[in-house]
Amino acid sequence: MPTTVPHMRLGGMALANGLLLHGPRHWAAAVMDDDGEVIVASGPRPRIARGATDRIPLARGVIRMAELLMVVPTARAGLPEARTAGEDGWLGPIMAMGMVANAILRRTTRSVLAQEAIAAAVGLVPVLIALRMSDASLWHAVEHKTIAAYERGGPDGVADSATDPKEHHRCGSNLIVPMVLSTAIGNILARRVHGRRRRLTARAGALALGIGTAVELFAFAERRPHHPVSTAVHQTGHAIQAHFVTREPGEAELAVGRAAMTEILRAERGPRG
Repeated sequence: MPTTVPHMRLGGMALANGLLLHGPRHWAAAVMDDDGEVIVASGPRPRIARGATDRIPLARGVIRMAELLMVVPTARAGLPEARTAGEDGWLGPIMAMGMVANAILRRTTRSVLAQEAIAAAVGLVPVLIALRMSDASLWHAVEHKTIAAYERGGPDGVADSATDPKEHHRCGSNLIVPMVLSTAIGNILARRVHGRRRRLTARAGALALGIGTAVELFAFAERRPHHPVSTAVHQTGHAIQAHFVTREPGEAELAVGRAAMTEILRAERGPRG
């Protein structure tokens, strides 16, 4: 009979009204609808054929990030009641204002380095503030507590998820600063490229390089947590989580997290297809 592998590696993503989890082979989501009912669904994880690229630094990071992003529309199709954090009313207008402010400041600043610093700050800070104000910060904490409880005590430990911290060392917040810095450096180099089309291509390459670099640093920090670079990655990620993107959830939200965990464990126990 198939059995659940103890303490399998799980990831997650906060929704605007619930939690999305993903395991080695499946995704599972639980959301709270407008009537307060908990709805769950699950399905196979989308995959990208990796081949030899899985052994190439930077490229493998871009592919893994793409796979994670593909889980979201797949889950939305499987659970129409789910809403993403981007659909929260605060986020859209604040991001739009940030883009306008960024464009104005870029035109009034001559220094290339200052322009990239402004772009990073204006693009990042409003989003963090918007997430703090939205319910997604509650569900982000549910994600961390639910996964931490499972990692601590297995399936039975999830019942006590309220006692776990709302910050997690494998949170995607650890990617933010490395991605911003590496992308900014790539954009500065891309400005040296002549021709509009070539420059756009170079900027796209800089973005891919930034994603790949951030994922590689994330993996390095997990393998060697006591290295000074790892410490810097974890400290900045923890600060972002603690002050911006997580808030302590209540029992109702934690119950949704437990429902999502129950569903991902059920899906992963199923027959391999």
